[in-house]
Amino acid sequence: MGGTSGIGLATAQAAAAEGAHVVVVSSNQQRVNDTLATLPDTAKGYAVDLTNEQNIKTFFEGIGNFDHLVYTAGENLSLTYLGNLELEKARDFFTLRYWGVLASLKYGVPHINQGGSVSLMGGTAGARPNAGWVLGASTCAAIEGVTRTMAIELAPIRVNAVAAGVIKTNLWGNLSEADREGMYKSLGDALPVKRVGEAEDVALAFTYLMKQQFGTGQIITVDGGTVLI
Repeated sequence: MGGTSGIGLATAQAAAAEGAHVVVVSSNQQRVNDTLATLPDTAKGYAVDLTNEQNIKTFFEGIGNFDHLVYTAGENLSLTYLGNLELEKARDFFTLRYWGVLASLKYGVPHINQGGSVSLMGGTAGARPNAGWVLGASTCAAIEGVTRTMAIELAPIRVNAVAAGVIKTNLWGNLSEADREGMYKSLGDALPVKRVGEAEDVALAFTYLMKQQFGTGQIITVDGGTVLI
């Protein structure tokens, strides 16, 4: 879910490279088509509005059983200070990043095969926020709560999440190119690994979570050492 750009696309490509028959979902049919062109012929893709519960339900009813559900969908990140916060827009921020997750779990989990898993997209902002990060940090923290709760409720299906640091994806598209590159440089120089992440770095964590058979309720941090500094 959200498999046509950024971390979701990298994860779909990594899973396909290991022989998985991938199904990618995005709200945009053109992005779906472009993604399928980069995947094996066994891959399928669907345009689904992940802010609409009925659309999510209909999608899962139509695709049959599968092994792993990965949810990485998210709109561009916005830094918002409390004094400028517009509550209606703030509520919208949770529609895709939180309610879309719950709807996908509700309607997707009944179709997961034995031994399957759920992997969700979180972030280190929940543990190490900065000023202006109230929305991003809140959704990251919420996803960690969902992950741990669902690991108990949905057992023996394994439920885990990846908490990513700053990654070079189009989630930062709200920034100008100069501001974006400046941010990557300054943040990367401060990290122990001396760079910000690439989508492929996080995709490795998702493929691990699908393949391993014993970890559940875990938050795998892939952040270049962000939480250490």
